[in-house]
Amino acid sequence: MIKSRNAVGLALLVVLAGCYHATIETGLTPSPVTIQQNWAMSFVAGLIPPSTVSTQARCPRGVAKVETSLSFLNLVASSFTFSIVTPMTIKVTCAAEQRSAAPSPSAFNLGVANTP
Repeated sequence: MIKSRNAVGLALLVVLAGCYHATIETGLTPSPVTIQQNWAMSFVAGLIPPSTVSTQARCPRGVAKVETSLSFLNLVASSFTFSIVTPMTIKVTCAAEQRSAAPSPSAFNLGVANTP
């Protein structure tokens, strides 16, 4: 009976390991530049969030996408502390350079009979 409980508990832990994943998209075009923090510490099951990820230096054009997730190892660490300490993975994708839709004119014609 104890072996079956342990097997069910282990199976439940494996199934629930990938269930927490949140993605925020800003609508900007993503670039290949990413910032990843694998063990960002949050507390009380995520109610107290981890510290802010500084992106201004590496993402001068802004942020295109932010993903937070709990990996299997994050969940194992969280279970040992009864969710008091809840580490999570944060991945930030920087935005690519934005280009304007309208081309800029190379010269302005003000007319033939213009006077200064």
